[in-house]
Amino acid sequence: MRAILTYHSLDDSGSAISVPVARFRRQMAWLASQGVQVVSLDELHALPEPARAVALTFDDGIANVLTEAAPILETMGWPATVFAVTQRVGLENDWCGSSLHRVPVLPLLGWKELGSLTTRGWTIGSHSRYHAKLPDCSDTQLDEELQGAADDVESALGMRPRWFAYPYGALDDRVAIRAAATYAGACTTDLRPLGTQEDPVRLPRIDAWYLKGPLRRAGWGTPAFRTILHCRRGIRTLREVLP
Repeated sequence: MRAILTYHSLDDSGSAISVPVARFRRQMAWLASQGVQVVSLDELHALPEPARAVALTFDDGIANVLTEAAPILETMGWPATVFAVTQRVGLENDWCGSSLHRVPVLPLLGWKELGSLTTRGWTIGSHSRYHAKLPDCSDTQLDEELQGAADDVESALGMRPRWFAYPYGALDDRVAIRAAATYAGACTTDLRPLGTQEDPVRLPRIDAWYLKGPLRRAGWGTPAFRTILHCRRGIRTLREVLP
C-alpha cells in the first residue's frame, strides 16, 4: 500500500492539527517495524501499487517541524515535504481565526529555516500565499494563490516547487485545472491511500490524527487497516455534510 501522511504541528495541545512528539516518534518506529519505505512525493508517485511506501507531509510550515520532526527523521534517514503558506512565512498561523477552531496560534518557519530543511533532504512545497479557500477566489486571486506562491518559493529558495497542498482541502474542477498548470501534483484531504491510478492534482492523504491504536494494530496495508480507514472516511464525510 502506498499513502501520503498529513501532519501539521507536533505539540501537546490536543488540537485537531496537533500530534504529540512522543506519538510521532512511536508512529515513525511503527512504520519502520512494518517495513514501510519512507520516500519523497516524487518517488512515491513513481512507485508501483504493490510497494509498501509512504510520503510524509507537513502543512503550514509550523516552526516545531524543524525543532521536533526534523531531528527524528534525520536519525532515520527519511525525507519529508513542508507545504509553506508563502506570504505568512516567518509569522504565525492565525489565518481565518484559527483560535476559534481550537487550533493553537503557532510561529511559522522563516525562509532561512525552510532553506535549512532542504539541506537535510526535505522538499518545500506550496500551500498557497494566504491559506485562502481557493474555490471562493476569483480567477485573478486564484492565480495569485497558486502561481504567486510558486514564484515566492522560487524567489526565496532558488527552486520552483513541484508540489501543492490545497488549504482546508478545498478544491473544485476550476481550482484543480489551474493547479495542474503550475504544479506537478497536489494533495487533498481525501482520507484514503493511493489507488492504482490517481489524478496527480487530486492525491489523497491520510491525516496522522487517525494513525492511532486500531489502525496501527491492524498492520500497514492489511484488509483490516483498509476497512478501518474506509469507515473513518465515511464518518468524517457524514460530519461534513450533516448540519
